[in-house]
This record gives sequence, structure tokens and C-alpha cells, in this order.
Amino acid sequence: MSLPPVPLSELPVGGRAVVVGLDARPELAARLTALGFLPATEVWCRRRAPLGDPRVYELRGIQLCLRRSEARRVLVEPA
Repeated sequence: MSLPPVPLSELPVGGRAVVVGLDARPELAARLTALGFLPATEVWCRRRAPLGDPRVYELRGIQLCLRRSEARRVLVEPA
């Protein structure tokens, strides 16, 4: 039995997960998709800013920063 999806914003630094979907308005969903947040994509949380926001995520060979409010819209299954 697999666990229910959680927001990417809950992934701890050093954690790995697989994208299962997006829960965002069409404009934000299109932006996140263009950045590579597609189903079955592995993503790692690499580091965070000193105050916790934003965080650096790695996926598809790139590293990018997302605010917590954006990362909350990406649903993942921790790996």
C-alpha cells in the first residue's frame, strides 16, 4: 500500500520523491510543467535558504529555486 501524495514543500532537505501531479491554477501549472515537474519525475530537495524559503530542488539535471507557496502545489510520493 502506497502513502498518499504530499506537497513538495514537505520534503526534507536531502529527501527524494517522485512527482505524481499538480494542484495549481492553470497559469502556475503551465509554469511548473515547463520547468519539468511532470508525473514520474524524480526530484530532490538539495538545500534551503537560511530562513527556510525558498528551497533548491534538483530534477532532470537542473537545480532551481521554488518558494514554499509554489512547491506546495507540486504533489509527490516520497521515495
